[in-house]
Amino acid sequence: MPYNTTLEKQIEIIGRNWDGLEKKKMFGGIGYLINGNMCFGIFKDYLIVRMAADLAAQKLMEEPVREFDITGKPMKGWVMVEKGSWERKVELARWLDIGRSYALTLPKKSKKKKSLEEIYYRDRR
Repeated sequence: MPYNTTLEKQIEIIGRNWDGLEKKKMFGGIGYLINGNMCFGIFKDYLIVRMAADLAAQKLMEEPVREFDITGKPMKGWVMVEKGSWERKVELARWLDIGRSYALTLPKKSKKKKSLEEIYYRDRR
């Protein structure tokens, strides 16, 4: 199942003025990064949100929220939010702000520049 493109459009409307927000395809969906750190994303019909582990533990007690586990190993500090909890713009903005706020507390990741050798060998595959 592809990821929810309606959710993608809504995220882009809310985040259009956020400095440093980047979109990247990952885990069969879309991930959004700020300063190189993942803050939220989309997996199928789920909104994925990164946050402090203690806040994630609290949010997991809410009905439409579950652990981010797509590989059999749950990720601490990440939750999957079902559609019923992000359909309204105000709810979605609240979830996105949690992820954005957390990512802004993390140190910036520098973009790795690929060497000509790496590019050459990658393109030859």
